[in-house]
Amino acid sequence: MLTLRPSQERGYADHGWLKSFHSFSFADYFDPAHMGWGNLRVINEDWIAPGKGFGTHGHRDMEIVTYVLQGELAHQDSLGNVKAIPPGDVQRMSAGTGVQHSEFNHAPNDTTHLLQIWIDPNVRGVKPSYEQTTFADSAKQGHLCLVASPDGAQGSVALNADARLYAGLFEAGQTAALELAVGRKAYVHLVRGALKVNGVALHTGDAALLVDETRVTLTEAQDAELLVFDLCA
Repeated sequence: MLTLRPSQERGYADHGWLKSFHSFSFADYFDPAHMGWGNLRVINEDWIAPGKGFGTHGHRDMEIVTYVLQGELAHQDSLGNVKAIPPGDVQRMSAGTGVQHSEFNHAPNDTTHLLQIWIDPNVRGVKPSYEQTTFADSAKQGHLCLVASPDGAQGSVALNADARLYAGLFEAGQTAALELAVGRKAYVHLVRGALKVNGVALHTGDAALLVDETRVTLTEAQDAELLVFDLCA
């Protein structure tokens, strides 16, 4: 079964310096029908104004993945990491027993556009850790590139979670498919463009929630960028 989640039905918050769409319940947006999908708990699509950002704050027992789409995000944390995250990089922070961090857009004129993703860990109380890897567009073009996984396979960042995350770029005529094991869920988030997921049309910001399916099939793409999650139920 596939359920379409239209972009305009997501929660939305406008804080002036921050504009954010929430795919699942988050902060002041509460929707009991959208509390997460499998072990995927948060997908926030954020636009951070120039010179603004999130001050130091804490997390515990959560796998946090950041995927920058435009601009650059400056990250600093209590583990000693001071990093710049550009488009093409995937950042993973395992909060574990607790970590403090801040995230800023230091550009004077440019907005930073990103996706921040939270996944429930399958083990709690781990030592906090950080990882950041670059994935070239060529690795994602016409292909589902594994960017996060439990075992760090194929150069992906390693999650303390039973989840795999793929990123892809698809132009007209390019297709792909991902096989799903019995009992798994999948979530497809279309960052931009258009394409069909198992025959259902998605446009920018839309998502597809899949359960009791054996395959995710991507067809009829038009300048599409997307993330595909293979999740435990």
